[in-house]
Amino acid sequence: MAGYLKKFFPKCRIIFLGRNYTRDVVGLSQHVDEFVSWDDVEARKNLKADCIIHVFPVKEIAQQAKQNGIKLRVGTTNRLYHWMTCNKLISLSRKNSPLHESQLNMQLLSFLNIPTHVKLEDIKNHYGFTKVESLDDGLKAMIDKTKINLILHPKSKGSAREWGLENFSALIDSLDKNKFKVFISGTKEEGVLVKPLLEKHKDVVDLTGQLSLKQFISFINQADALVAASTGPLHIASALGKKAIGLFAPMRPIHPGRWMPVGEKANYLVLNKECSDCRKNSDCHCIREIKAKQVVDLLNSGPSTGSGTN
Repeated sequence: MAGYLKKFFPKCRIIFLGRNYTRDVVGLSQHVDEFVSWDDVEARKNLKADCIIHVFPVKEIAQQAKQNGIKLRVGTTNRLYHWMTCNKLISLSRKNSPLHESQLNMQLLSFLNIPTHVKLEDIKNHYGFTKVESLDDGLKAMIDKTKINLILHPKSKGSAREWGLENFSALIDSLDKNKFKVFISGTKEEGVLVKPLLEKHKDVVDLTGQLSLKQFISFINQADALVAASTGPLHIASALGKKAIGLFAPMRPIHPGRWMPVGEKANYLVLNKECSDCRKNSDCHCIREIKAKQVVDLLNSGPSTGSGTN
């Protein structure tokens, strides 16, 4: 959205208000001029702007923006508190929309009288992820320039349905060892959870818990491909132009139509069916039914338009 705004208003100054954990990702974009942390009480109390767009609606943020005297406050009609805190309301329903999340966000810009129906394949042109820091020499030495450097990110910290360690193990077994160098990524806590995978496959490189977020982003930028469920690393890889393969459950609202990775080489796999069996728990048999061979085929295929299915 920041890149799209800069396209039409190149002289505007864009401030991103977010939680601390988003800072390093937001900092990649050349289109964001300043980051203000919502976790910093004083910073949010002193936030000054001419306009605020509530992309991810939070009641406390809407109240703070009004208290701060921000003149133009843009929200949606389906949030009751926006009727009391915003003075520009956009009619936008995400629940049953066929649009991708990034396309839905663009609808919030309709008050500016600019085109807001952005084609999904055009989204990738507005990331502006140009400010990636250099990768440390020790980590850079892990990259094998004679092979495809593939990152597997098995866990999701509960944010998505997961493919399962058995399937990731089958994927590793299916890969040509002369063609791929495999890395396993995740947090320190996730490293404990994927220990059985690491113990079985001694030839993979364990990155879990060893990199800061900035260095992990830099490592993704040096690698060639990444496979994961609908997680942050998947979308970072797609935005950096890497071959990013997302593994999804066919259930609204977490289906790929809403959350697929969008990038020059991004793709995804999902069963061609409608299912809600895992709505009340995280155990999803549909995502586990995706075959390792399907992932291998995508890894060995050419660039995607970011709209693949199985």
